[in-house]
Amino acid sequence: MPIPFDLAGWPLAWMALVVLGAAYIRGYSGFGFSALVVSASALVTNPLNFVPVVMLLEIAATAGQAPAVLKDVNRPLLGWLLAGATIGMPVSIALLSSLDTDLLRLIISIWILIMCAALLSGWSLRRKVGTAGTVGVGVVSGLANAAAIGGLPVALFLTAQNLLASVFRATMIFYLCAIDIVALPILGYAGVISTDTFIAAALCIPLLGAGVWLGGRKFVLAAPENFRRMAISLLAFLAVLGLLKSLI
Repeated sequence: MPIPFDLAGWPLAWMALVVLGAAYIRGYSGFGFSALVVSASALVTNPLNFVPVVMLLEIAATAGQAPAVLKDVNRPLLGWLLAGATIGMPVSIALLSSLDTDLLRLIISIWILIMCAALLSGWSLRRKVGTAGTVGVGVVSGLANAAAIGGLPVALFLTAQNLLASVFRATMIFYLCAIDIVALPILGYAGVISTDTFIAAALCIPLLGAGVWLGGRKFVLAAPENFRRMAISLLAFLAVLGLLKSLI
């Protein structure tokens, strides 16, 4: 099987390690996989290459996790968030697919850093957000999901509502899968998906399966909330590296 995106040597090994680690984090906490992989890929290739790859992998991961977490999904939240995301995605995908690599890397890195800072701040909502507000968060998420980083504003939104860890995890898992199902046909129409996309996804499947399985068994001593903070800190570090690479 040919190596996708002209990756070879240490960049290929780097991406394999990142996919495994990001899958572990997703298996345990329910989010972070796409943002981690895309931000890490920005250090060795055009990050847009891995956007449809991680979307395919998110869908595959959810297929394996769905039966165990379905009962914990907050369905009303999920539905309204998806409604907003469906509005936001077509516009952003058309825009981002036309940007050069350095500018795209810069935008992704800055967005991730802003989201990580908000997530690490411990911000919480003082009052319940209505339907319009929830749809608005979905729109923002849809705009960001052109680069497969639409899960971060939703993670911030759900965290701010102090949901149970199990509800947060389950709702995030189903939301990420659903927005990627919506986004993939749009990305295909924009010409972002290629043969290399499917080769890369196929090569990553074993790593994804192993990581999600290990994460799902909770081979970690940290509580879910603390583990999320560690994952966000790692994501912020990768975003800083991507930002430096885009500026140098």
